[in-house]
Amino acid sequence: MEPFLENEDQLASLETDSCRKSHHSEKTKKNLVTRLNRIEGQIRGIKGLIEKDVYCDDVITQISATQAALNSVAKLLLEGHMKSCVIERIQEGDHEVVDELLVTIQRLMKK
Repeated sequence: MEPFLENEDQLASLETDSCRKSHHSEKTKKNLVTRLNRIEGQIRGIKGLIEKDVYCDDVITQISATQAALNSVAKLLLEGHMKSCVIERIQEGDHEVVDELLVTIQRLMKK
């Protein structure tokens, strides 16, 4: 499992070092970005709740909702990955992608 990206330099490195690219349509990208923007707002909201000393159970409820939203984004990405990237690599004879996919699914199921 790859480590969590702790800073923007690591993210920039991931963006430039990887030769593999996703194949999302503009509609899909827009949907994912919209969802992520909403999640980003939820995170800021949670931070505000903590700063305002809101009751812990209420904060936990908001965290749970944010995790569900992130899981929804992950499911959409996984579906697109399987329907395009995985199929394409298998058709090219690269069957290692199946092992990669299994690791990815295991990572998602731990959550």
